[in-house]
Amino acid sequence: MSGFLKEVNIKSDMPSVSEAEDRLCAAVTAGRKLGAGAVKIIHGYGSTGKGGKIRTAVRRKAAEFSENVIFGEDFSIFNEATRQAFKACADLRKDDDLDRHNNGITIIIL
Repeated sequence: MSGFLKEVNIKSDMPSVSEAEDRLCAAVTAGRKLGAGAVKIIHGYGSTGKGGKIRTAVRRKAAEFSENVIFGEDFSIFNEATRQAFKACADLRKDDDLDRHNNGITIIIL
């Protein structure tokens, strides 16, 4: 049985990079404790349109929690990592961002 998808918006109130990293850590820790199969982090793309500091920091830090990290632009049924992630978290099949190539999210498979 696969775990559920825990979704966390860490950018809603425009935190500092350090605060966003703390929120990421808390989200992954909570997801693991609750038995989630994956954590979807909504971090935004950046207000400049070039990819923000929070996005970059979250993606770098996500690799510390899992070898299986899917960036939003790669979250597609045509991506092998995504198809493998469905086994860990069936809820990913129903996620609104699937096949939307959303640069503002990162999915961490637990």
